[in-house]
Amino acid sequence: TADGSISVGQSVLWNGKKSTVRYIGEVEFAAGEWVGLELTDGKGVHDGNVLGVPYFECPAGKGVFAPAAQLAGGAASLSPSMVASSGPAASGNEGPTFLPSKDKSTDGSTSLGQSMTWNGKKAIVRYIGGVKFGKGEWVGLEVTDGAGVHDGTVMGASYFECPAGKGVFAQVAKCSSTNDSRALHSLLLGV
Repeated sequence: TADGSISVGQSVLWNGKKSTVRYIGEVEFAAGEWVGLELTDGKGVHDGNVLGVPYFECPAGKGVFAPAAQLAGGAASLSPSMVASSGPAASGNEGPTFLPSKDKSTDGSTSLGQSMTWNGKKAIVRYIGGVKFGKGEWVGLEVTDGAGVHDGTVMGASYFECPAGKGVFAQVAKCSSTNDSRALHSLLLGV
């Protein structure tokens, strides 16, 4: 890290899980310095590629990112405010608690359930609003023709639910409505 407290290759604990630091630096999905981790124990959300950008390499489902400030001296863990249930609650068979979504984006261009294209892939809007990993308004998408990155849960926070490896997040400007002629042309011709 910038302060020298964490280095690439170092073994740390993240949220009680053994992991190895694979990347330190800026990322395109959020501001500030972030640490890319390969989990030794437990399940991550990616393979070092996030939103189409390769940051490091690790087996699929073993990678996570955490802000550098949340990692400390090999006993790193997320603060309780960053963790939301991502599985059955300890008190019973309750499912994950999802963060509330807006029905429409601030500019009115995007709605829940709307068909979109993201990086040339068909997707359905499943979440609209703020996220814990970045600033501004984001859309959670379920990719319907191709691979995504997660299942709607990112860094322990559950935003929406979709099959594993089908979810992505993007800012509204990075998506196009299927009503857009370029996107419609892409969908019709498969290019």
